Amino acid sequence: MGFVPWAPFFPDMTAPVPISPDEMFMREALKQARVAADNDEVPVGAVIVHENKIIARAHNQVETLKDPTAHAEMIAITQASASLESKWLLECALYVTLEPCSMCAGALVLSRVRRICFGAADPKTGACGSVLDIVGHEPLNHHPEVEGGILEEECGRLLSDFFKQKRNPLDAGL
Repeated sequence: MGFVPWAPFFPDMTAPVPISPDEMFMREALKQARVAADNDEVPVGAVIVHENKIIARAHNQVETLKDPTAHAEMIAITQASASLESKWLLECALYVTLEPCSMCAGALVLSRVRRICFGAADPKTGACGSVLDIVGHEPLNHHPEVEGGILEEECGRLLSDFFKQKRNPLDAGL
């Protein structure tokens, strides 16, 4: 094909759009959140990554297990610890669709996870900076790196659509 003067203005629309590793892993967490929603659980999903490989996948199971501690992060921590045969997750990153609560943030500090990446901030119970900052609390002996807002709109929309449907079950057009 010869020179096409307008080609720089119209990139190949069939070429794959590169995404960052953070977005890729958050998309995996979103898949887990959708599993939770399909099971009538609050749609929060999590994955834990070690050496660029997912070693744990989990979603909320509070209602299913009748267990208030069955948050996606807690289940993922247990899976990752079993996978690594270690209580420490020193070189691991957690990707979760909603900012961790105080219980989960505390468990993440205790597990010594290196990095916490979340999608939507939680203005009611978020403990990674929104309401509390457990992971940044100075007297604690471990402070994971925290990055919020990864695929924030998509993560937030999944949650808001879930609760909207709960409030108005006749609105199935979501």
